[in-house]
Amino acid sequence: MTIYVDVSSAVHAKAGLKRYAENLVRALEPLLGERLRLFQNSLGRRGPLTGWEDHPTVGVRYGYRVWRALVLLRQALHWPMNALLPGASLFHATEHLLPPLKDIPTVLTVHDLIFERYPKYHKIKNYLYLKAAMPLYCRRATAIIAVSESTRGDIVDLYDIAPKKITVIPEAAAPNFRQQPAERVEAIRRRYGLPPRYILVVGTIEPRKNLRRLVDACGPLFVDDLADALVLVGSKGWLYEDFFQHLETLPWRKEVLHTGFVPEEDLPAIYGGALLTVQPSLYEGFGLPVLEAMACGCPVCASDASSLPEVGADAARYFDPLNTEEMTHCISQILRDPDLRQEMADKGLARARDFSWESTARQTLAVYQRALDGNT
Repeated sequence: MTIYVDVSSAVHAKAGLKRYAENLVRALEPLLGERLRLFQNSLGRRGPLTGWEDHPTVGVRYGYRVWRALVLLRQALHWPMNALLPGASLFHATEHLLPPLKDIPTVLTVHDLIFERYPKYHKIKNYLYLKAAMPLYCRRATAIIAVSESTRGDIVDLYDIAPKKITVIPEAAAPNFRQQPAERVEAIRRRYGLPPRYILVVGTIEPRKNLRRLVDACGPLFVDDLADALVLVGSKGWLYEDFFQHLETLPWRKEVLHTGFVPEEDLPAIYGGALLTVQPSLYEGFGLPVLEAMACGCPVCASDASSLPEVGADAARYFDPLNTEEMTHCISQILRDPDLRQEMADKGLARARDFSWESTARQTLAVYQRALDGNT
């Protein structure tokens, strides 16, 4: 049995998709050993995946845009691409790109269907591609992995896919996301110029992250001296211009700090130094920063939308993401009560321990076996 896993998103550092692909193959490797093979696009231009330089990797030299156009075209034409995967028993598509294969079972991980729920928050070309591709890929895949019950429900509702074809397998925080020594937290805080008391939000800057409402909600918190700053950690994604234009109109704009991209090795200490992590998104397929924050001992306040309550359970506090006043009230309650923050931190640590990449890998391997046996 030879299993190919697409690690293109990990090589290209595509935010949450990177962490999924990279952590999954690292957890699968002790289970599959030499049976595990890696696949990527842009081979020769980027990669191989760090730490896997001596591991067998195959792929194509096309860049992402050319590759995804080719995949859709050949799926539409029923033109198999088996030659790309020598000796393959199964192929796992981890980033919404499923090449057509003949007589080779395929597993497709669907992280979210945000473009279906919020089409206005996508660039038109990307939206049109996904609108054409995702229903097709979901139908053609032998089995589907959804990262949350929320995503599973969307696949069933929007594409009329049989529920038995979809297995929910959650993500997890990587092992390095854990409580940090005080000296490490202080050193990282100083390195990034962060104040002693900050509210944290982690994620790519794009409309569905709902950051415009969050910065509005934080104004009264600064007026009441409950925090020194709101710290935004993450790269600029798309359609972010409106957010920064709005930010410039606010009296408290200097209290909003944007670090840009932060290497993963520094994130645990940034979580650990925060008073609170907020996840205000309108929609998340999973919402990994919720678990990462909890694993680092940071209390979490989140939107009550999509998968977030599913991930945080009773360890987090929730608000309506469309209600700025409710957001302010939720955050304020936590900031005003040190005992509540400690209670939430303790519950969060326990909640994060319910998830592990070892468990995710074992459940994924079970999906592989069912696909190989034809039991999907």
